[in-house]
Amino acid sequence: MELSDAKRMKSADAAAIGERGIDSLKLMETAATHVAEAAADIMTDNRLALVFCGPGNNGGDGVAAARLLRRWAGAEVRAFLVGERSKMTSDCRSMEERLLEVGGKLEPFQADDPALSALIQRAGVIVDALFGVGLSRELTGDALAAVRLINSAKCPVVAADIASGVSADTGRILGEAVHADCTVTFSKAKPGHFIEPGCVCCGELRVADIGIPEDLVDASGCGVYAIHGGDLRLPARERLTHKGDYGKLLILGGSVGYTGAPSLCAKAAVRSGAGLVYLGVPKDIYEITAVKNDEAMPFPLPSEAGGVSAEAWSAAAERLHDCDVCVLGPGMGRGEGTLALTQRLMTEARLPVVADADALWAIAQDLSVLKEAAASVVLTPHEGEFARLLGRPVEDRLNDALGFAKAYGCAVVLKGHRTICAFPDGKAYVIDAGNPGMAKGGSGDVLAGIVGALLGQLPPRRAVVTACWLHARAGDIAAGRFGEYAVQAGDIIEALARAETEILA
Repeated sequence: MELSDAKRMKSADAAAIGERGIDSLKLMETAATHVAEAAADIMTDNRLALVFCGPGNNGGDGVAAARLLRRWAGAEVRAFLVGERSKMTSDCRSMEERLLEVGGKLEPFQADDPALSALIQRAGVIVDALFGVGLSRELTGDALAAVRLINSAKCPVVAADIASGVSADTGRILGEAVHADCTVTFSKAKPGHFIEPGCVCCGELRVADIGIPEDLVDASGCGVYAIHGGDLRLPARERLTHKGDYGKLLILGGSVGYTGAPSLCAKAAVRSGAGLVYLGVPKDIYEITAVKNDEAMPFPLPSEAGGVSAEAWSAAAERLHDCDVCVLGPGMGRGEGTLALTQRLMTEARLPVVADADALWAIAQDLSVLKEAAASVVLTPHEGEFARLLGRPVEDRLNDALGFAKAYGCAVVLKGHRTICAFPDGKAYVIDAGNPGMAKGGSGDVLAGIVGALLGQLPPRRAVVTACWLHARAGDIAAGRFGEYAVQAGDIIEALARAETEILA
């Protein structure tokens, strides 16, 4: 599902009104209808609806929703204006007039009013119509006070378009944000509905058609996609094939104390359909690794101080000639050997490289290896590793990932809640799956193995996005079986089979 950003959606709205002659109040009324329906759906038995409205058109949606709730829900409805009346848009004023005609009113918001605090505690539903998708500044003053008051309520909250305080384009929290139980967004979903941390403020997401022509809505796409299982397909395997048709993967990793990481990576690769998986580890841990792996084929690399030595490149290079993809870094350690092997492999290997874990540390020491890479590169950092690559904290997950991918010509898989797959052409894919139970050591090694395996079987972009969804979906399956506290990386591997069948063509 392609998403839209604030600027493009505003343009679509303006074109619908200015070029297609659609009445702006009709659009607002339709939007308000969807918001009011959602509020009526989740209202508790208290039958008191509180609607907090800004002076802009998002506030107009709220004022109209207040009128509709009075008529439909058989409820007491109180609407409050948060902001200056002088800044109300003409459409917002028109909706206030309609509210007055049915006996309602738009009351001024007073943050320190004890009566309002009491109302909050007995409300059956709250509608957040403070700000729409255009908000770009941090909340202050009455707006901030209103958000805090809404969040103090015990009843369900419906957000109009996006939870106030969340950046629609990036998912950033602009100081503080409303925590909605349901968000009704208009025409197209926005990146802020899916990207952390703002996505946790969204609740159930409903995308409502408010009457903007379909071609304008389609043209408002911003090149960012939310990925669900229905968006993906694994091809059925042809009968007349053999293991060489499904990719030969080389995994290089491991060190003393980190024997699990490369083995988890290899097991995930095998479970993801790789035809052959070679696993190069330092000779100091070769025997342990060989015992752990039946389907993959471990072999020893020259070692030093428990990790790979600088001489490991020669042994690795012999295998590279027979392989289609390489995964580098799981559990490899941060020694001179890792630096040397990463430098040589990145600049000389003429096959796709998936750089994970300690390979990311090595790359961060000299980012020029990315521009000198002999073939395509996929980086799979978590946020801490990505901050090291950036040389600063991650401020905007989406645009930081896209900016880095473009600057260095690589794919960036920024792991986390709602993993982001960013590509040099400016497109990004947000994985709408996964759970906190996956926040365990080894989960990233599993993902690296899945990415490596699918790069040997599918076109690159499709391989990366599909791998990330399979990883997240398998994590959800494992959490459903064991609970989020108990999920282990190995459980994610075991659940891959079921995840794969869900998208098998």
